[in-house]
Formats: sequence, C-alpha cells, structure tokens
Amino acid sequence: MAGPGQLELLGAGAAFGFAAGLAPGPLLTLVIGQTVRHGPREGLKVAVAPLITDAPIVLGSVLILSRIASNALLGLVALAGGAFVAFLAAESLRTTRLETTGDGAPPRSWRQGAIVNALNPHPYLFWVTVGAPILVDAASSGPAGPIAFLAGFYICLVGSKVGIALGVGASRGALTGRAYPWIMRALGIVLAVFAILLVREGLILLGILAG
Repeated sequence: MAGPGQLELLGAGAAFGFAAGLAPGPLLTLVIGQTVRHGPREGLKVAVAPLITDAPIVLGSVLILSRIASNALLGLVALAGGAFVAFLAAESLRTTRLETTGDGAPPRSWRQGAIVNALNPHPYLFWVTVGAPILVDAASSGPAGPIAFLAGFYICLVGSKVGIALGVGASRGALTGRAYPWIMRALGIVLAVFAILLVREGLILLGILAG
C-alpha cells in the first residue's frame, strides 16, 4: 500500500501528466489529425507515442542533459522538431479529400507520433528542470516514490490523449465530408504555428535570437 509520500508523488505525477496531455502542441494536433484522417485507431497510436519514446528521453535527461546543461543541444533538437512539424503542416494544408488506411499511402501513425515526440524539446525541458529533480529526490527513500510519480504522470498523459482520440473518433462522421479539407487545413495552420514556435525556441536556445 502506498504511503503518504508515495500518494503525494502519484498525485503530482498525475497533475503534471494531465496538464501535459491536454496542452496544445504538435503531438495533440497530430492525434486529432490522424483520427480525423484515418480513424480513432490511428489516433490512438499517436496518443501512446510517449510510451515508446519517453524512456530514452527520461534516461537521457537525467543522465546526460542534466549534467551538461547544454542549451545548444536542446536548440538543435528544437530546430529538428520544427522542421518535421513544418513537413506535417504542409501535408495537412495540401489535403483536398479524405484519405483512408486502405487507399493511398499508409498512415505511419506510430512513426509520426514517435518522431514528433522525440524531436519536441518540451519533454526534455520538463524532465531536466522538473521531472529529474523530483525523481532523484524521491529515489532517496527507495524506488516506490519514483514509480508512483512515473505511473501517475504517464497514466494521465497518455490517458488524456486517448480520451481525445476516442472523442474525436466518435464524432468523425460529422468532421468528414465537405468539412474535412477545411478541418485539415486548420490543423495544418496550427502545426505551422507550432513549427515556427519550435524554430524560434531553438534559435533562442542557440543564442541567435533574444528570448
């Protein structure tokens, strides 16, 4: 049974995870876009992307980034992420009809979700500045605390995105048809904005732009 400290860590992880899961960003936009374009199954694949990519992010953040504290490395990651998100934005903006998984190019939702999440500097920044210190401090009392924090974080992070994918999937019929190209173009504009913000953040971290 979890003790008071573990319950506190579980609650903290859940709060951080829920906030991150519902925060507007490239991954959430991709969850919605893939659900509308290919159905809820593909949106769910994007939603669980953090479970695939975050293990090395967490380990790398704790073991490497927290030691070298390199803004240049985070800046390069942000620039790469901005370029990939810009590519996704261009694809959405070119949409003229509904694509299905049985026609045309495969959705590649696993790959797109993993790449978007891996090239987004926000998970790195969170784990370096917030998550890693919590885990290190909690680990001083044993492994139960870090496990509680990670469980709360990822259950709520992935769960919130899964809920959005299922909700969008349930209303997919109303989102397709004539409205579909406009929805995808709107999502493309949102992705383009995120791409610009990622590039700007990368340039700031590299010291090219003033913060």
